[in-house]
Amino acid sequence: MYILFSPSEGKKPGGTGKPLNSEQLLFSQFYNKRLPLLQAYNRLINEGSIEKVQELTGIKKEKELQQYQQNLFSTPTMPALERYDGVAYDYLEISTLNKNEKNYLFKQTIIFSNLFGPLSGGDYIPSYKFKQGAKLDGLKTETIYKNEFSSSLSALLKDELILDLRAGFYEKFYSLEQEFITMKFLKGGKSVSHWAKAYRGKVLRTLSKLQIETKEELMKVEFEGLQFIESIPYKKKGIMLVYEVK
Repeated sequence: MYILFSPSEGKKPGGTGKPLNSEQLLFSQFYNKRLPLLQAYNRLINEGSIEKVQELTGIKKEKELQQYQQNLFSTPTMPALERYDGVAYDYLEISTLNKNEKNYLFKQTIIFSNLFGPLSGGDYIPSYKFKQGAKLDGLKTETIYKNEFSSSLSALLKDELILDLRAGFYEKFYSLEQEFITMKFLKGGKSVSHWAKAYRGKVLRTLSKLQIETKEELMKVEFEGLQFIESIPYKKKGIMLVYEVK
């Protein structure tokens, strides 16, 4: 089973892992595809005009920018699922999971990073700030990563159960053509938008604790705070599980 997930605008600082290198990332054999983008980011964040850096990061206050103006290739790293810091990750509460639960997520979660492209949850990455949808040297990273990594992702995901918990924007990095499952959350019969992130985090946490591997196991899970409503067709080959927030 693989779970497709979104990154977060926020990042936890620090880390104890070795500086960034090709062996730390999913599809390490294609590190050379990532490297020009990483180098462009590193150059811009440290040498670009304040206006360009603000545009790249979405941060307006110069003082807040300083924590990200560091060499991407020499700063310490930590696993991606521990690096990201936002609503979904607050509800995941990964620091409270045990070793087996963390390892499950490190291996079976794929996060679509604006800067790094597809990452395993356990890939070691440095702190960075790249606003969703921002361009890098005029380039859309989501388009580049979709072109360069889609075939490898399809090969990896072939014959696997896929649970797509990405926010809509991150579908631009990879389009699912095979069978998959996704989830929708309702409150009072209406779709939850911002707080859907929280429920995705809760779902991820529950999956790690139950070590879910098959569709049959997934369909039997009773998620805390959610009431299963129905299963409906979604797009070409997808199934959407609809839940009501209790």
